[in-house]
Amino acid sequence: MPEANREAELDATDRRLIVATQGGLLRVARPYDVIAEQLGIPADEVLRRLQCMLDSGVIRRIGAVPNHYAIGYTANGMSVWDVDDERIDELGVAVGGLEFVTHCYRRPRRLPDWPYNLFAMVHSQNRKEVAARVAEIALLLGDACRAHDILYSTAILKKTGLRIAG
Repeated sequence: MPEANREAELDATDRRLIVATQGGLLRVARPYDVIAEQLGIPADEVLRRLQCMLDSGVIRRIGAVPNHYAIGYTANGMSVWDVDDERIDELGVAVGGLEFVTHCYRRPRRLPDWPYNLFAMVHSQNRKEVAARVAEIALLLGDACRAHDILYSTAILKKTGLRIAG
């Protein structure tokens, strides 16, 4: 569906719902009930509207964003891979399906300095474990991979998506 049509489908209540949830849900037993009360609509209406926005692609997902450091994962390595372009889609799905990869995506190369086109994030309690997981990815990629590296996190960055004004 074209982007312009998606925006036209949103009414004032949808926009208020997006504003109410874009900063995260409250950590309470029934967060959608709290939002419903704030918006003055029934909780089942909140859930129905969110599902419609998910189904239409207006929003992509509702999910938790953990602080990996707070749960003991202090070695956070973005593995970067120079993968054969003819196989990147197939291999990206395989790498992204590994239980220890939290996200995996394709990015354009920036030659001659940056040959990597596949990125896969691995979290662990130490760098030795991250390196072992990256070795597993290397085995999976096999000959389709020409080079790789691990870029370790040195700071926590606040992760946010697009925000709309209330």
